[in-house]
Amino acid sequence: MISNPLIIEEGTKVFVAMLVGAVIGAEREYKSKAAGFRTVILITVGSTLFTILSNLISNDGRIASNIVTGIGFLGAGAIFREGMNVKGLTTATTIWISAAIGMSIGIGQYQLAFAALIIVMLVLLSFTWIQKLIERTNKIETYTISFVQSNEFDFDDLIKLIQEYHLTNSISKKIKTQNKYTGIFSIQGTLDNHEQLIQALYESEYIIEFEV
Repeated sequence: MISNPLIIEEGTKVFVAMLVGAVIGAEREYKSKAAGFRTVILITVGSTLFTILSNLISNDGRIASNIVTGIGFLGAGAIFREGMNVKGLTTATTIWISAAIGMSIGIGQYQLAFAALIIVMLVLLSFTWIQKLIERTNKIETYTISFVQSNEFDFDDLIKLIQEYHLTNSISKKIKTQNKYTGIFSIQGTLDNHEQLIQALYESEYIIEFEV
C-alpha cells in the first residue's frame, strides 16, 4: 500500500486529469473529431505530468512553459484547408484548452480546472444551436461548378443565376478544358437560399456537374 503523501497527492492529480480529459474527449469522439477520446485524455494527463515534473525539478515553470509550444504543434496538425474553408480550428483549440486544464491540475488548482471544464463543455454542447442559427442566416460555401460555354450560357449567366437567389459570390478560379468551363466560387447567404441555388443547379440544362 502506498503511504508516501507526495506520491498520493501527485497520483491524484494524474487521475483527476484523466477524468477531465475523458469528459472532453467523449464529446469529441461522439462528433468523430480528429482529437478524440484517448487523444484528449493523453493531452490532459501529459500536461499534468509535465507540470508536476517542472515543479519537482526546478519549480521555476520552465518545463511547463514548453507545454504550450508542444501543444501548438499538435493543434497545427489538426487544422487543414478544404477548398476555401479552414477546418479543424475547434479541435485545435480544444487540444489547447485541454492542455491548459491539465496544467492547472498539475499545480493543484482543482477548482479552476473544473470551472474551465464546465465552460468548455458548455461551449462544445450548449452553444451548438447558436452556431446552427448563425449558419442558417449567413453561411459561406465553396462551389465548384462546371458547364459548357455557348452563346446561350457563359460565366456572366452563371453569376446571374447565383445572384437570383440573393447570394453574394466571389470567384477564386476559372478553369477551361476543351469546351468545358469550371468556376470555383465562394458563395455567401442564408441556408434556404443555398438550398434553392443547389436545386436550380440540378435543374439547369447548362450545368454539367457541381460540387459543394
